[in-house]
Amino acid sequence: MYKRYTLNNGLKVIYEHIPYVKSISIGVWIKSGSRFENQNNNGISHFLEHMLFKGTKNRTSKQISEEIESLGGQLNAFTSRESTCYYVKLLDTHFDTGIDVLSDMVINPSFLEEEIEKEKSVILEEISMYEDLPEDLISDIQFKALWGDNTLSYPILGTYDTVSSFSRDIIIDYYSKKYTPTNTVISVVGNFEEDKLISEIEKRFSSWENNNGYKITEDSPVAQGGFLVKNKPIEQVHVALTLKGLESGDKGLYSLLAINNYFGSGTSSKLFQRIREDKGYVYSIYSYPSSYKNTGMFSIYFACNPSCVEDAIRLVKEEISNIYTEKISSSEIEKIKEQLKGSYILGLEGVSNIMFGIGKAELILGRVLTTDEAMEKIDSITKDDIDEVIDYIFKDGIISAVAVGRDIAENDLIKYVNGN
Repeated sequence: MYKRYTLNNGLKVIYEHIPYVKSISIGVWIKSGSRFENQNNNGISHFLEHMLFKGTKNRTSKQISEEIESLGGQLNAFTSRESTCYYVKLLDTHFDTGIDVLSDMVINPSFLEEEIEKEKSVILEEISMYEDLPEDLISDIQFKALWGDNTLSYPILGTYDTVSSFSRDIIIDYYSKKYTPTNTVISVVGNFEEDKLISEIEKRFSSWENNNGYKITEDSPVAQGGFLVKNKPIEQVHVALTLKGLESGDKGLYSLLAINNYFGSGTSSKLFQRIREDKGYVYSIYSYPSSYKNTGMFSIYFACNPSCVEDAIRLVKEEISNIYTEKISSSEIEKIKEQLKGSYILGLEGVSNIMFGIGKAELILGRVLTTDEAMEKIDSITKDDIDEVIDYIFKDGIISAVAVGRDIAENDLIKYVNGN
């Protein structure tokens, strides 16, 4: 059962005690991501993530990593469109060290000029690597096609120009606005004594001060419905098709997850069976929902030989039409509800998985469902619920499409999707 605690400075803590494990996973979540940037500082959230490993007022970069790794622990971080998370996983006996290192990184970064310049080169290489990975590259293109110039479409890594332009002043200005207690959640899962955990967090984080003059808000981006193609000299064409989606916290999300299990998630799904198993057009094909504050999207991804793109898109459109007109039978709904419950429970195995789930939910939505509440929501899904979400997601069909590869033009992609 999750519990909450709030420090006097507004920092929220959400935690779950699991007494039968010998480990603990601790995450510090900041509402800092590419969605909260602008054209001039795009990529700075990710840049900051790197810089917090490069030394503090108390530790060198090497000391940060050595202090955790010498205890057999793991220290890492990631940046997404809506958040940045710094996390450790340790033996439960070393929880205090984990909290100490994380607090030092987040509150006392040194931002040395020479480290900033070195990290620019590292991240420019990361951008180049990303450009060479079509499965990753296509995601940024998909967001650009769907959301246009809205900040939700900004690439997480930034661009060559923006990253090259970062100065120490720019970094410190962004850090001072986003890295504040009221913009942060700490999530902890594992074996610990509650009093000692709270005491240690109070000790390390209570002196952290707020910048009360800055408030983060999310807009409601309007889908542009665009088509984009990126030419790359690779053997396959990678395609991402986008349908309407549901925002974070929407009451229909559990129904959508159930629909996705049936439609495009896994080897028994309609998409996989029809387009890979029956026709052999692709090696990999799947669908997935993505939810954000105030908006969402439903994606279908596949990669195939250039000669098969048109036929693969045609079959995807047929499956979209089939699920919209025929819906899902009551017997199938009961089956996919069991699949969804199984996937949910298996996804909770491991303290880190739980820590990630509750930390993100608390940061973005300010609420977390218990496992029992989630199971109850899945069990309570009705055919009417499923039909309502199917009508919303699939009625308009494909609203945006992108491709990465050779031997395909934007006009071809438009023709394949629109049928003219």
